[in-house]
Amino acid sequence: MATKFFLKLVILGAPGSGKGTISNRMIRDFKLTYFAVGDCLRDHMKQQTEIGKEAKRYIEQGKLVPDSTINQLVINELRERFQQKSWLLDGYPRNREQTLELWRQPDEFRPNAVINLIVPDDEIIERIKHRWVHLPSGRIYHMIYSPPKNPGVDDETGEPLTQRNDDKPDVIKARLHEFHKQNDEIVKLFREKKIVHDFEGRESDIIYPKIKTFLEQFIRSNTAASAA
Repeated sequence: MATKFFLKLVILGAPGSGKGTISNRMIRDFKLTYFAVGDCLRDHMKQQTEIGKEAKRYIEQGKLVPDSTINQLVINELRERFQQKSWLLDGYPRNREQTLELWRQPDEFRPNAVINLIVPDDEIIERIKHRWVHLPSGRIYHMIYSPPKNPGVDDETGEPLTQRNDDKPDVIKARLHEFHKQNDEIVKLFREKKIVHDFEGRESDIIYPKIKTFLEQFIRSNTAASAA
């Protein structure tokens, strides 16, 4: 008897790599259930679940939430909400231990493909350094691609825009250095499982059609294998 094939995807990419844009397009085109781990953790904190309260204690002390807590959150969510679904996991794993823990799970909770976005650092720095934000609303402007109607102020309120410290070139370079250090280890582990697929370029509009073509072929070949 044929079993239904489900896409189980992890997306990897540096801050500013277009991961959000590409994720939205994959969700739209392939009817994926989106699992953003950062958003999920914030929801748990808001709802004051046990995991949420534990995470909040670490954050209030200025500490990173430990891998054991993040792993528990992700595995519980996958088991409770993502069985018999096609899904896209974003924001996890972030290091070697999280990657190993994900791979220790039963096959139905492991990814069958990793979408690895490779965008040159100089392109990322160029994108992010022109980004300004209206802090009260979270509205983001890009001074080249999506500038405000009037320089330096929010379109809706007329209030001043701010450049976040994280978006300044020196800070971006430091973040990218740390990202590559962790991500290279994650990619290496997933490559050993032969599930990494690299997509390289400077623009999401050029990268995404390659991802779409790959996923369409990936679904076809795996659906045929499931039916055999």
